[in-house]
Amino acid sequence: MFTTRFSDWTWGTVMVRIVLSLVLGIVVGIDRGVKRRGGGARTMITVCLGAAMVMLMEQYLEELYPERLDISRIAAQVISGVGFLGAGSILVSGHQIKGLTSAASIWTCACIGLAVGIGFLDGAVILTAVWLAGVHMIPFIEDKVYRYSRYLTLYIEVDDGKAITGVSRHLKETGCFVDSFYVDKPKAKGQHFQVVATFRIPRKISRETYLHTLQELKGVESVSEI
Repeated sequence: MFTTRFSDWTWGTVMVRIVLSLVLGIVVGIDRGVKRRGGGARTMITVCLGAAMVMLMEQYLEELYPERLDISRIAAQVISGVGFLGAGSILVSGHQIKGLTSAASIWTCACIGLAVGIGFLDGAVILTAVWLAGVHMIPFIEDKVYRYSRYLTLYIEVDDGKAITGVSRHLKETGCFVDSFYVDKPKAKGQHFQVVATFRIPRKISRETYLHTLQELKGVESVSEI
């Protein structure tokens, strides 16, 4: 059963909420910082403390003006508005997108702060623990599952349009199911065409063997899995 005693509007409970939002923000931020990811400790404690203060302010207004305002309105603005902050940590570099987890972490940290701010300390602590356990366990689970997956997403650099046709023909001739096939033309003379393809290879062909056969195609400069 979750406790509600920290939801009371007293000096002590307000201090506990502010301090706990600082601690949980530090925990989430250090986890991101250790991995050299965006959204470090300073960012996370700022977001978490700010979100907690929003909920404290809402409860304060509720105490001053009971039944004259909707206590959830400002919190809703925080949840939607913090998305702009998270979007700033998303980077698109060539054929890769980085920062999605950092953006999601910032948003989640704001939600943790909102929970602490309104006095739902149990839920905030449990969410933080479950989130940390999840982000650390998922890579190991993904590695086990993806090892047996028949789907590949490859980044391929080729010399010209004929090589692109050759890659596409090879995928079809070997019985691959092509899910997506994107081509970026070179922006300057001397650069290669860039292909990002997602497809499923037949069970009778190993992943390593198929990567090697693609690399040997005429006009293919490089093949890498993403």
